[in-house]
Amino acid sequence: MLQNPIAETELILNPDGSVFHLHLKNENIADTVLLVGDPGRVAQIRRHFSRIETQLAHSEFVTCTGFYKGKRITALSSGIGTDNIDIVLNELYAAVNINPKTRLPNEVKRELQIIRIGTSGALQPDIAVASHVASAFGLGLDGLMRYYNYPFSKIENELGEAFNDRCAWHSESAKPYFVQADEALLSEIGAGMTLGITATATGFYGPQGRNLLGGEAVLPINEVLQKVALGPWRITNFDMETTAIYGLGRLFGFACCTANTIIANRATKEFSKNVTRQVDDLIALVLARL
Repeated sequence: MLQNPIAETELILNPDGSVFHLHLKNENIADTVLLVGDPGRVAQIRRHFSRIETQLAHSEFVTCTGFYKGKRITALSSGIGTDNIDIVLNELYAAVNINPKTRLPNEVKRELQIIRIGTSGALQPDIAVASHVASAFGLGLDGLMRYYNYPFSKIENELGEAFNDRCAWHSESAKPYFVQADEALLSEIGAGMTLGITATATGFYGPQGRNLLGGEAVLPINEVLQKVALGPWRITNFDMETTAIYGLGRLFGFACCTANTIIANRATKEFSKNVTRQVDDLIALVLARL
C-alpha cells in the first residue's frame, strides 16, 4: 500500500479531478466495462441501452455509461494496441481506486469486470469467418508486461516454458509470455465459442506476418504459431490488446475476458462480407450473457 501521495507527474489529473486521457471520474464508470477498439462501436453498444447516464469523448477514448435491462454498463473505446490499453487500464484503476484529492489509494477497492468485444483474424483453417473466439489465454508478443512486476502463475509459466522449448523464436524480438483470462468470466461469456490462445501482436502488418514489400519475412510467424500445440490449447487467433488487458487486469484486481468475432482467416485467406453485422451479433450475445 502506498504511504505517500502519488506525484502529479506520475498520475496526471484534469482540473475537475478526472483522469488525464479518459476524462473519467469514479462515478462515471460502471462495475461492468465493455471495451472496444473502434470509437464507432460504442454507438453500436449504446443502441441497446434503455437509458443513458454519461457520454464523454476525448481523442479515441469514447465513453457511454447506461443501462441494459436494469444493469449499469460502461462502453469504452480504447483505440488500437497494447500501448492504448496500458493507458486505459491504468486510468480506469486510478479513477475508481485512487482518491483524486489525497492521491492515495482508497481503502476499499472496486473490482471491475472488463470484457473486450473485438475483431480478430483466425490462424487455424477450421475456425470459420463470422464465428466467435474467447481467449482462455493471451500469448504476449508485445513485451508490455515485462515493464511491470507481474506475478506469473504456475500455468502461465508452464505455457511460457513449453512455447519457448517448441518454438525457434526470433532472438531480437520481445520474449513471449502468457496471461490467463478470469476463469469464471470466461465460462460465462465464452460458452459455446471456440476457446484458445490469442496471440497479441505489436502491430497489424509485419508482427502479424503481413509483408507488403515482398521478400522473405524475418519470422514466418503465422506458420510458426499455427503448428504450436500446448497441451489442450492451440493458438487460435491474432489481436493487439488481450495480453495487456489480462495482465494489467490481474495486477489491478479486475476480472477480464476477451471475445473476438473472426473477420478473417489467415490460413484460408477468407475475409468477412459484413464486419459491422458480425460485431453487432457479438455485442448482442455478450449483453445477453451479462
